[in-house]
Amino acid sequence: MKIAAWNVNSVRARLDRLVDWLKSAQPDVVCLQELKCVDADFPREAILAAGYHAAVHGQKTYNGVAILAKTEPTDVVVGLSDGVDDTHARVISATVDGVRVISVYAPNGQEVESDAYKYKLEFYARLRRYLDARHKPGEPLALCGDWNVAPEPIDVWDVAVWEGQTLFTLKERAAWKTLCDFGLTDTFRAMHPDVKKFSWWDYRMLQFQKNQGVRIDHVLTSAPLTQRLVAADVDREARKGKQPSDHAPVWAEFKA
Repeated sequence: MKIAAWNVNSVRARLDRLVDWLKSAQPDVVCLQELKCVDADFPREAILAAGYHAAVHGQKTYNGVAILAKTEPTDVVVGLSDGVDDTHARVISATVDGVRVISVYAPNGQEVESDAYKYKLEFYARLRRYLDARHKPGEPLALCGDWNVAPEPIDVWDVAVWEGQTLFTLKERAAWKTLCDFGLTDTFRAMHPDVKKFSWWDYRMLQFQKNQGVRIDHVLTSAPLTQRLVAADVDREARKGKQPSDHAPVWAEFKA
């Protein structure tokens, strides 16, 4: 089973790229982020023609998450269902082939200590409470998406540049660790403990060409899946070419 995550930065603008990648990479499940469209405008026909069913939680212009799968997703739940008045479409979950898959688009946080930053930290706390209320570490879980956190110094191209900046502050990294303490493993880091590889590069100043990026897209798994993990990587090739997303797909593969 191959599970991937990709912030496509507008599914309609990047549809041809997405379909081509689905055909070449052949993931069993893909969690998408930043759809930037409402459910009715999601390109279901093109996705189905590529061999994938879609569970979608969209939002006009901003945010939006989806789960694409070769097997039709069941028991679809949108949002965190915690009573908080939150209009952002950032979480969708579904069961695919016995695995509970959660597609997550964590807030960016904007400026440190801004209201957006505080919302980001609370989002992480809410997501941890969501896991505690609905799941157990012994269940097969995969949380995949754009987390907007680089967990360790190895995950940024230059620590001196990034220290204290949004995506790499101590508070964000602590929130990430608290989430993972539920019993989740960063699949890429489990397979590549010493590899410096990135998943996002700013469009500006040739940062992709210079490889001045950060690793903020992750596939997290609970123990039953982690024990079956055989490979994980970042598909940097999918970031190349004209009008790409600023993110590359990340993926993990598990033996039967």
